This record gives sequence, C-alpha cells and structure tokens, in this order.
Amino acid sequence: MTDTSGYANDVLVSTQWVAEHLQDPTVRLIEVDEDILLYDVGHIPGAVKLDWQQDLWHPVERDYIKEDEVAALLGRLGIKDTDTVVLYGDKSNWWASYAYWFLTYSGVKGLRIMNGGRQKWVDEGRDLTTDQPQITPTTYPTPQRREDLRALREDVRAHIAGVQAGQNALVDVRSPDEFSGKVTHMPTYPQEGVLRGGHIPGARNIPWARATNEDGTFKSAEELQALYAGEGVTKDKDVVAYCRIAERSSHTWFVLHELLGYPKVRNYDGSWTEWGNAVGMPIEKTYTEE
Repeated sequence: MTDTSGYANDVLVSTQWVAEHLQDPTVRLIEVDEDILLYDVGHIPGAVKLDWQQDLWHPVERDYIKEDEVAALLGRLGIKDTDTVVLYGDKSNWWASYAYWFLTYSGVKGLRIMNGGRQKWVDEGRDLTTDQPQITPTTYPTPQRREDLRALREDVRAHIAGVQAGQNALVDVRSPDEFSGKVTHMPTYPQEGVLRGGHIPGARNIPWARATNEDGTFKSAEELQALYAGEGVTKDKDVVAYCRIAERSSHTWFVLHELLGYPKVRNYDGSWTEWGNAVGMPIEKTYTEE
C-alpha cells in the first residue's frame, strides 16, 4: 500500500495506488484544500469534500468540534470505521495533514495521505471530475480523543524549561521572516491577526516545506532524519511543533510522528496567533529595523 522510503509507519499511499482503488468501496477519499473552491473545480472521482473551517472548528469558540460531532461528520460523509480513509489536498498536502492530525487527535483510525496530493495527481494527467459522489450516510462510532497529541499554551510555557535543558525541542515551522519577527504572517498574506512578532524562546526554525520535494511528495526518511536531527530535533526528545494557527505545523507533526516515528510529538494548535497575543508570554525576536 505504501510508498516505500524507509518510513516508520504505513501512512502513505501513492497516486497509482489510489487510481487502482477508485472502485474499492472500503477506500474513501477526502479532499482538504486551503482553497475550498478547488474541489468544485475538479476532484478525484469519488472523493468527498472536507472544509477545514466549517467542518472541524467550533462555530463560536476558538476550539474544535467534540468527539460526537466528529462521529456525526464522518457519518455524514458516508465513512465507516472499517474504511481506509485517504486524505489529499493542495499545497503539498499541507491542509490534508491538518485534517489528518485533527482526526488522529480525535481518535479516528485507518487514515492515510496520498503522497504528492492534488499537485502530483494533476501533474500525472489523471482524471478529475465535477460530479458529486453518491453518499450513503453511516453511523460512525464516537472516537476517543488522544490528548497526548495536542499542546495547549501552558503546556508550551512549561515545555520551554526542558528545551533550555536539552531534553525537549520546539519546532517553529513558519517562514524565516515570521520566525525573526520581521512579519507576522506568511509571505503574500495580510499582516494581521497577532500583535507581536518573533518566536517562542528556544525554538528551532525548520520551515514545513523543507520536508517535501518539488513534486509535492515527502522526502525520504533518511533525508528527513538529517533535516531535523541537524537542528537538534531528535527522536529521544519531547517535541512541540507550531506555526500560526497549527496547519503548517500539522504537516511537520505528520513527518516527525508518523513518517519518522518520533514517539512524543505534539501540535500546539494555539500557535503564534495565541502566543503573540497573550499577555506575559516570553518572546524572542531577532529582527531589528535597519
């Protein structure tokens, strides 16, 4: 089933594997894009759409939907707990990784990511359709949350001491300009949503996209191991990853926890929009006005 590149877990499938299983009723495809209109322009035949804002987030609170609502969502999408669920999306599976992390955190099993995402599927000239799949709703059992995969603000604050002692690691997966404090958002995005720029003390800056190849696929296990170990992010450490709202850091969480098999990796979903706005949180900033 997998792309074999020495990864620790069976969590990737190739575009060819997906093409060969389009008629398999036990394999369900979910597309998750930053650009939510992409699905309507064309998607892999049989894939259903997941809107990461509307479907995963609480409508009022800054939090996620509860476990019973996760079960209801999967039931609405016609997914059974015995299915193999393959996630894919745009931007090197950045948003598919976010959905993968959230569903894994929510206790959902049987998840995979299609290596290369939409980009590779389209580049290979494979078929897309605008037809809506026929969905038969199911009753999905309520899963149980895995709180060990999520870091909250106070967890991260306590984590800093371990970083300073060399026992923990913090990975800031944002762009170098965001890390330095020069900007508070990604390049080409509005500079809004946070009052202070910089990074959490002790964090190492390893931008998320360094883990991927030009075709959107993940680098080999050997290359990934060298990338993170070269920054002191090793398998023996308790690792927390963060970005701005935890979507880019979900991609890094997937690489470290799922592909490399690091045993303790958490995603700080409050990330910089929370940390940079919170009163009294320590910040390091390396950018200075010239």
